[in-house]
Amino acid sequence: MKPYSPYFSRPYEDVAADLESYAKLLEKWQSVQNLVSRETLKDVWSRHFADSLQLLTLTQASDRLFLDLGSGGGFPALPLAIASKGSDRKFVLVEPIARKVSFLRTVARELDLNVSVIGRRSDQIDSRETGVPDVITSRALAALPQLCAWMEPFFAAHTRALLHKGAEHVDELSESGAHWLYDVLIQPSDTDVRGVMLTLTNLRRKSVS
Repeated sequence: MKPYSPYFSRPYEDVAADLESYAKLLEKWQSVQNLVSRETLKDVWSRHFADSLQLLTLTQASDRLFLDLGSGGGFPALPLAIASKGSDRKFVLVEPIARKVSFLRTVARELDLNVSVIGRRSDQIDSRETGVPDVITSRALAALPQLCAWMEPFFAAHTRALLHKGAEHVDELSESGAHWLYDVLIQPSDTDVRGVMLTLTNLRRKSVS
């Protein structure tokens, strides 16, 4: 966790304390709602918290509005919001499953995070409800071709997508190229030897000839 502390908006100890509270809430709610896979719950600090926080190294000082699609148990958005607490960054989480929405709102309320949660699918949301994001995040939601379709309505000229992807990213990039244009930066994941972090910019649909 400490390698990312230069990117925190407050002392490491305060961030760690909030992450510990988050972990306890996650364990409590996991018994009634499958928020993360059970085999990763015991490794939440490395498999989920550190994996989420590595995105901080790809953010810019000017990034203010973050939009997270398919938030599930809150990764990567809630660890990022915890690390950014006290700054002027805002996080909008999109999650259609009601119990997960309740969990996300509970964490945001109890940890006093600058987070709002929209309880619908992204394709049911008008982009005017979210504002124009500086950054779009998503983790383990869908393959890249589908993800591009869900992200595109929210993209502006300055928007960047920061995406966790696994070993399948090569095939997904190839498949998405049939319908989508974008610039992409590929960087290795800090937490998964087969994983990468994709930074997508200038996302737009290919014109039909």
